Amino acid sequence: MSKRTWDSIHRRGEVLRAVVDEANERRDGVLPMELPGVAETFGDDFSLVAALQLRWHTRLAGRIERALMEQPMELESAVVTAWRGTAGELPGVRMILDTATAHPSSEEMAQALETAQRKDWTMMAAMAGKAGPGDPGAARVGRALEEEARALYRPTLTAPRHRAEPVPSRGDVLKDQLRGRLTKIKAHLAA
Repeated sequence: MSKRTWDSIHRRGEVLRAVVDEANERRDGVLPMELPGVAETFGDDFSLVAALQLRWHTRLAGRIERALMEQPMELESAVVTAWRGTAGELPGVRMILDTATAHPSSEEMAQALETAQRKDWTMMAAMAGKAGPGDPGAARVGRALEEEARALYRPTLTAPRHRAEPVPSRGDVLKDQLRGRLTKIKAHLAA
C-alpha cells in the first residue's frame, strides 16, 4: 500500500470519527456536512450516510457477538440488548440513519438504506436463533426484534464515550471469536 493510499484511508477515518462525534453530540438527525474535510473526503450526503451505516452495522455486529458471549442461552434478549447498547453508543448516528431512511435525498439512497436495514434485520434474526441467513422471513423477524429494542431504548442526555473503549489485542479478538463460535454451537445443540 502506498503512502498516499494510507494517508487517504487514515484521513477518511479521522473525518468519519469527527462526524460520529459531532452527530452524537448534536443528536439532531442532521448530517454534519459542514465539518472540515467532510465534503472533500465523502463528496456528498449519500457517501457519508453509507459510511455511517457501515459504522452502525459493524458496531451492532460486534455488540451482538459480545452480548451472546454474556447471555449464551438468551439469544433473543442478547440481540435486543446489543441493539439498545449500540444505539446508546451511537445515538446521533442512529438519528441520522433514521432521518435518512424516512427522508432519503435520492432513490439510490432509499434503496441502499433499505438493503442495509434488511441485512441488519437478517443478521439480528439469525443471531437470535429465530431464522437462518437465507430464510426469506428473516428480515421480518429481525425487524420485530429491532422494534422491541426501540420500545425499550431511552437515549441518555450525556454524550457517549465510544472512543474511550480500549482496543482489544489480536489474541483477545481471536479468543472472543472462538468463544462466540462455541457459544453458537452450544446454543444450537441445546435447541
